Amino acid sequence: MSTFLRSMNRKFAPIVVDCQPFWRPGLLNGITRLPYDGYFGAGLAEIERFERMAGDPSGGIDPVAAIIVETVQGEGGLNVASTEWLIGLADAAKRLGALLIVDEIQTGCGRTGPFFSFERAGLQPDIVCLAKSIGGYGLPMSLLLLQPEHDVWSPGEHNGTFRGNSLAFVTAAAALDLWTNDFVAGVERRSLLLADWGRSMSVRYPDRLSAMGIGMMRGLEFAQSAEAAHVAECAARDRIVIECCGPRDEVLKIMAPLNIELDLFSSALERLGRTIDAVFESKKSPSAFRAK
Repeated sequence: MSTFLRSMNRKFAPIVVDCQPFWRPGLLNGITRLPYDGYFGAGLAEIERFERMAGDPSGGIDPVAAIIVETVQGEGGLNVASTEWLIGLADAAKRLGALLIVDEIQTGCGRTGPFFSFERAGLQPDIVCLAKSIGGYGLPMSLLLLQPEHDVWSPGEHNGTFRGNSLAFVTAAAALDLWTNDFVAGVERRSLLLADWGRSMSVRYPDRLSAMGIGMMRGLEFAQSAEAAHVAECAARDRIVIECCGPRDEVLKIMAPLNIELDLFSSALERLGRTIDAVFESKKSPSAFRAK
């Protein structure tokens, strides 16, 4: 979770708020990063402390322009913020007179269950960032949703590479028409299937795996990041495309299509489970596997 201070530079702000060192060029000040919910025991107390500091003229923090947050950390390791923490964060933003920005680029469009991931906490963000799945058919597209009172841009002022893609507008509109009760029920069935699989794997290897995530945005955290990389490599050989996330790429990230066929999904998870079994049973190191 990051906060923008009022001195933020609009041009670079979308880059530097990320906590991953790879994406931070280190060019700007004016960004304060706070611990995410559950990070080394962090919770509401850290938000309350920050709010008191921001409201204290001698607190060392400039007036806050906005707070931006992911309700589930996509690249950060599939950490899920509690509803209590999200509500506390939103309340703090309101009291500070700061905008609440929710990054829904990975979590939106039904990925966590409801169409917007913040719905489970009943939030009403000032600004919502959408991209990726909103294109509906894998076409590049991004949207910025904002409350009308904050729309102070002139026509065409807020632009970018993925905006104004006419074909993506068509596919996105068609995809939204598919958001029916039956589709939502299908997403719930697939989410339960994935959740059950994750729990079973963590029970099978309680010292080596932990189930992470929510909805159709789930994965397994490995005690050894090298083993997660090894599983991803082996899975690719078995024609399962999967990636890792987290600070050390220690989380195997499973984000299948929301409409994937149930039989195919079940079969793929079984194959992935066998791959994990084989990696854990193997005495070969990941480096030896890559050198083979």
